Amino acid sequence: RKKPLLLLGGALALLALLAWWAAPRRLFDDPLSPVLFSAEGRLLGARLADDEQWRFPRTRAVPERFFQALVQYEDRRFFHHRGVDLRAIVRALWTNVRKGGVVSGGSTLTMQVVRIARKNPRRTYLEKIREMALALRLELSCSKKEILGLHAANAPFGGNIVGIDAASWFYFDRGPEALSWAEAAFLAVLPNAPRLIAGGENRRLLQRKRDRLLRRLRQRGFLSRLELSLAQAEPLPGGMKAVPRLAPHLLDTLAAQRPGERLFLSSIRSGLQATLARIVQATGERLLAGNIRNLAALVIDNRRGTVAGYVGNVSRAAAEHGQDVDLIRRPRSTGSILKPFLYAAMLQEGGLAPTSLVADTPAHFAGYVPENFDRRFRGAVPARDALAWSLNIPAIRMLQQFGIPRFYNLLKKWGLTTLSRPPGGYGLTLVLGG
Repeated sequence: RKKPLLLLGGALALLALLAWWAAPRRLFDDPLSPVLFSAEGRLLGARLADDEQWRFPRTRAVPERFFQALVQYEDRRFFHHRGVDLRAIVRALWTNVRKGGVVSGGSTLTMQVVRIARKNPRRTYLEKIREMALALRLELSCSKKEILGLHAANAPFGGNIVGIDAASWFYFDRGPEALSWAEAAFLAVLPNAPRLIAGGENRRLLQRKRDRLLRRLRQRGFLSRLELSLAQAEPLPGGMKAVPRLAPHLLDTLAAQRPGERLFLSSIRSGLQATLARIVQATGERLLAGNIRNLAALVIDNRRGTVAGYVGNVSRAAAEHGQDVDLIRRPRSTGSILKPFLYAAMLQEGGLAPTSLVADTPAHFAGYVPENFDRRFRGAVPARDALAWSLNIPAIRMLQQFGIPRFYNLLKKWGLTTLSRPPGGYGLTLVLGG
C-alpha cells in the first residue's frame, strides 16, 4: 500500500520541478471590462471585454462571506495542504476505479485555479498530474489569500460572466462585499455547475446545493440558527440583471483616454445622475420636434470642485445623428460665457468700474455690424447692467478697447485649450463665441 503512494509522491515532486521552469509566470492575462462606478460605489456602466466576456477588474480583497462559503464548498482542507490534497486524490482514484470512469477529480481550489488558467483542457489522468504539478508551484509563489483571489476573479458564473465582481452585480445589483450569506453561498456553488441557473428542475437542484452549503456553514459556526433560517428563506435570483447605462458617454470617453485602465471611480452621484439622465432624455424628445437631435448636461459641485452629473448626449437606438458622440468633450462655441472674463480683466487693471457707462448704440466695425439678442439699443448703460443683460455691443466695444490679442492670450493663460486659430482669425466676435 505504501509503495504506490511513494511512487505517486516521487512523480509529483519531479513534475513540480519541471513545471516550475515550464509554466508561464503569469497565469491570467485575459482582457477586462471597462467599468464605471459612482462616488457611492454604485455601478454606473460597463462594457464587454475584448473577448466578449463580462470580466470586471477586482476592486477589493475577496469578501469574507464568499471566501468562507467557497472554502467550505470546494476545498475544506484548503489551509492544510500545499496545492495537492493526497487524501482527496487517493479517495477520487478509488472512487473512479470502483465506478469504472472519471466521476471524481479530487481537485483542490489551487488546482481549479490552474485548470481555469489553462482554459479547461480535456480531463485525463495525464492532465490531472500536470494540474497537480502546477498547483504545487502556484502554492510556492502565492499566498492562500492570493490563490482565493485568483479563483474568485476568474471562475465562470454562468453565460459569459466571469469573476465574483461581475457576478455579484449581474445577479444581485451590488458589490461582493455587500452580499448576504445566502447570496455568497449561491455564488460559491454556481461555478461548479454554472448551467444550473436555467429554470425548472435545474434551479431547484441549485437551491438544494446552496441550502446544503448554508447548513454546513452553520455546523462550522459561521451562522447562527436564526441566520440559517433567514438565509434559506431567501429566493434564488430570478436571472441576470441588465447592465446599467447611466453614463455611457463618460465611460466611452474615459476608456478611450486611458486605454491601460479598466476601473474608473468617479465623483458622479448615482441618484443625481439617474435624474439628470431622465431630464435630458425627456427634454431631448421634446426638442426633436424642432429638429434638435443632440443634448448634453454637466453638473458641477462648486463646493467640492467635482463633477456630480455627466450626460454626454441623448440616448437613442439609432445614432445616425451623432448621439453616440460625447458632446461635453467636443469643442463648440462659447456663446456669451466669455463676457464675464473680459469684464473681470478690465476691472482688475482699472479700465472699468461696475458703474462705468458703456455705449449700447448702433456700431460698425469694418463691415461687421453687431446686434443684441433682442435687436434693441439702450444707449448709455452701467457696465454691471450690460453684463447682467449679456449685451453684445458693449462687450464688443470693450474688447476693442482692451485688445483682441491681449484677451486671447489671457484666455489661453487661464486654461482655454481649444483656441485653434490666431487672434485675428476670431476678431471682435471672440467675446461672443465666434
